[in-house]
Parts: sequence; structure tokens; C-alpha cells
Amino acid sequence: MSNTLPDLPYAYDALEPFISKQIMELHHKKHHQTYVNALNAAEQAYAKASTPKERIALQAALKFNGGGHINHSLFWKNLAGASSEGKGNGGALRDGPLKEAITKTFGSLDNLKKEFNATTASIQGSGWGWLGYNPQTKVLEVVTTANQDPLLTHVPIIGVDIWEHAFYLQYLNVKVDYLNAIWNVINFDEAEKRLVEAQSGAKL
Repeated sequence: MSNTLPDLPYAYDALEPFISKQIMELHHKKHHQTYVNALNAAEQAYAKASTPKERIALQAALKFNGGGHINHSLFWKNLAGASSEGKGNGGALRDGPLKEAITKTFGSLDNLKKEFNATTASIQGSGWGWLGYNPQTKVLEVVTTANQDPLLTHVPIIGVDIWEHAFYLQYLNVKVDYLNAIWNVINFDEAEKRLVEAQSGAKL
């Protein structure tokens, strides 16, 4: 079965003024679609490959484009229109398991933002910043992945794309401004859902 581009759970302009409609359309329709198309092509070529050498040659394309598809599919759900703009629940961290876990580990949401932004901004080149749940220690940790590598060591709770195509048209080369702004449209309800599922899985 071919991979397909998932629909956004909101309109392209729903994240304004923090992420522009232009960026969202290009990011979703062009960049994510390209990963989907390339992944399908790589999977078809892999299925037709007749030698181990041919299959090995395709592994990089499968990893890169598969990671791009997985990461972006998570990313779209991680966002919501800003509550302060009256468009959604983005940026609103309510009392509950996620807030408790953030407070326990980082002391406050502001402290998490500072650590997350500093760590993510320091990525050399392209990559992703993550708030991940460590199934071994059962705590939240800020981690990064390079390029389009998916997060495999942790359960992804919040992921932020730090590739230039995610912010350059609006924030130019100032990553910190983009990182500060995106917290206004982080869907903490979705993040909490992922955390609860991760905690339940760790108890099994």
C-alpha cells in the first residue's frame, strides 16, 4: 500500500501570525509531499530489487524519506491554532499528567521552553528538536535528531522541525524567534495524549 500525504487537522492559515499560511502550504503540499513520493518510489524499487547490493543501496533513501514522512505526520498533529487568537487550543497547557511531568522534570513550562529552545537552536544544519519520554527512566527529556532521522530512543511527545523550510520565509535565519513563536501553537492536548499512552505502555 502506497504512503499518502495526511490532511492537516486545521486550515493553512490557522497558525497565523506565528506560522504563516505561505509556510504551511509549502511545507505540507511541497516538502512533505516530496518525502511521500520519494518514499513510495524507494519502496517500489526495494520490492523489485533482486540482489542484496541493490537493497543496501536503497536503505538511505528509505530511512531519509521514511523519517521525513513519519516526523512531519507527527509534527502537524503537534500544532493547533493559538488559544490567544481564538483559533484553537494551541499554547494552552492545562492541569494534568503532562503539566505534572513537565513541572517534575523541568520545574516549569518556562524552564522547559528555555532548555528546549537552546538545545534545538544548537543543531548544526538540519534536524528536529524533541520532548521525548524515556521508557527506561520514565521521565521527559529534551533530545535532538539529525536530518530526518525519527526519534527511536524515546517516545516523541513534542517535535519541532528546525529545517530552514519550516521557518525561513517568515523568520529568516533567526531560529530563536521561530522557536519562541512556535510554543504559541503547540498542541499540548495532543502531547498529553502521547504521554499518557507512553506511560501506559511502560507499565505493561
